[in-house]
Amino acid sequence: MAFLSRSVLNAPTAAVAWLGRQGTRAIAALVFVGIVAPPIDAVLKPFVTEAIFVLLCIAFLRVDPMAVRSYLGRPGIVVAAVGWTMLVIPVLFGTTCVLLGLPDRSPDLMFALMLQAVASPMMAAPAFAALMGLDATLVLVTLVAGSALIPITAPFLAFVFVPALTPSPLVLGLRLFAILAGSALVAFIVRGVVGPDAIARHRDEIDGVNILVVFVFVAAVMEHVAARFIERPAAMLELAALAFFVYFAVLCLTALAFYAAGRESAFVLGLMASQRNMGLMLAVTGGALPDVVWLYFALCQFPIYLSPQLLKPVARRVVADH
Repeated sequence: MAFLSRSVLNAPTAAVAWLGRQGTRAIAALVFVGIVAPPIDAVLKPFVTEAIFVLLCIAFLRVDPMAVRSYLGRPGIVVAAVGWTMLVIPVLFGTTCVLLGLPDRSPDLMFALMLQAVASPMMAAPAFAALMGLDATLVLVTLVAGSALIPITAPFLAFVFVPALTPSPLVLGLRLFAILAGSALVAFIVRGVVGPDAIARHRDEIDGVNILVVFVFVAAVMEHVAARFIERPAAMLELAALAFFVYFAVLCLTALAFYAAGRESAFVLGLMASQRNMGLMLAVTGGALPDVVWLYFALCQFPIYLSPQLLKPVARRVVADH
C-alpha cells in the first residue's frame, strides 16, 4: 500500500519531468495547442502577469553565479551585446517605422512593434540555446545585464517613438523594476534554501514546469487567433509574415554584427536578440492593449517557439565548425 501511495504521488512529478525532456518538440507544440483550445485560452488569459513572474523566477533560479563570473573577465562582448539589444535594435525599429509612415498609417501596429523592440530578450532564451546544443552562458550574462537596464531603456525609448504611451514612462519603468527585482529576489531565496545541486538534479522537472507556465502565456495571446484567421485570412497572413520577417531580420542582423566574435557567439546572440520578451510588456501594461497588439504578439510566438526545432540543423553545423 505504501508503495502504491508513493507511485500515485510520484506520477505527476514523473509526467512533468517527461514533459521537460521533450525540449524543443514541446515548445513547438505549445502554439498549436493554444490555437485549437480557445476555451482554455480564455480561462488562462487573466493569469498572464502571474505566469510571466513565475517564468522570470525560474530563469533567475538557473542563473549560475560562476558562469556569470566567467564572462566578467571579457566584458567587451557583453557590453556590445547589451548595447545592441537594448538600444540599437529599438532605435532601428523606431526609425524604420517612422520612415515608413507607420505612426499615421497604423498607430496600433507601430505600438506593437515598439513594445516588441524595447522589450528585453526572453528569459527562456538561455534554455532555448541550451536545448539547441549551444553555449548559453553568453546569452545568460547578456540577458541579466539587459534586464537590469530595461526599467530605464524601455520607458524612454517607447516614449520617444510612441509619445502617447500608456502607462506613463515612469509607471512603466517602476512596474518593470518591481517585476524583475521581485522575481530575482524570490529566485535568490529559493536557490539559497534548496541549493544549486538540487536545482541541477531536478532539471527535467524544472523544464517541465517552465513549459507548463509558458503555455499559460501562449494560450492567453492565442485566444482569438483561429477566429481572426477565419474572419480576415489575408490580414492575418500579412501580420504573420511580418512577425516572421521581423524575427529573422533581427536574428540575421545581429549575427552579422557579431560575426567577428565567432560563428557560435554570433548565432546564439542572434537567437537571443530575436526572442523578445513581449510577455513582460503585456504584464507591465496590464494587458490593456489594442486588438492588433494582442494578435501581433500571438503571431510572433510562431517564429519564437518553432525556431529552436527548425534551426537545430544550423545550430549543429555552427557548433561543429566552432
